[in-house]
Amino acid sequence: QVPLVESGGGSLQAGGSLSLSCAVPGYTYSTYCMGWFRQAPGNARVGVAAIDSGGITSYADSVKGRFTISQDNAKNTLYLQMNSLKPEDTAMYYCAANTSPCPRPQWYLLVSTMHYWGKGTLVTISS
Repeated sequence: QVPLVESGGGSLQAGGSLSLSCAVPGYTYSTYCMGWFRQAPGNARVGVAAIDSGGITSYADSVKGRFTISQDNAKNTLYLQMNSLKPEDTAMYYCAANTSPCPRPQWYLLVSTMHYWGKGTLVTISS
């Protein structure tokens, strides 16, 4: 089991910025992919951004140019910087990980690619 602990969610107005963090205590896997997913009420969980151990990233079209995923291996922490936030970004945001060599980057945003999940952090954007 890989513990994932998200933080940084909150409520703010459209146009603002927010940074999410995902701490992975004791994470020492050399090959992996991790990502941020979100789920709005009544909707399915979808991939937002992902990154692998080589630094290759993948973004959903809806967030390209606004969101940036990054990782600090020394701190075992995954980040999601969200800028120019919109009301439609409102959702529960989940951190996820696959500790095996991951399939193609095109698949990083699939829920089925990830094996471990955090409990989520809520982001609410008002107009």
